[in-house]
Amino acid sequence: MKTTPKLTETEWEIMRVVWDDHPITATDIVKRLAGNDPTWHPKTARAFLNRLVQKKVLDYEARGRIYVYEPLVDEQRCVAAASESFLERVFGGSLKPMLAYFVEQRRITKEDLQELSDQLEGRASKAPPRKKRAL
Repeated sequence: MKTTPKLTETEWEIMRVVWDDHPITATDIVKRLAGNDPTWHPKTARAFLNRLVQKKVLDYEARGRIYVYEPLVDEQRCVAAASESFLERVFGGSLKPMLAYFVEQRRITKEDLQELSDQLEGRASKAPPRKKRAL
């Protein structure tokens, strides 16, 4: 399996625009970015688009003076890689302390807890039974 390139916060912002609506022109990407944050400059956005092409996260097709971009890496794969990296860096790869931290530090509704519980129960019912250790 190919490794997924690490994305900076700014690159995530650009990729979310591309993942949401592709194929998409550079001009449309810049408009959407500027709509969310008026400090975006077209040259800055184009520089980041070039970096994403170099990282092989994006591909483009030149249609005259218009550049049309397509993602080469799907969003789920990038989310999975970033999540794994975060879990390793911050919680030493252990899921339990991460979940405990977020449950303690964030306001969580009863509905959120129920949904999480349902998801965990669903995963537990699909997991193969554990082998008992011989004493």
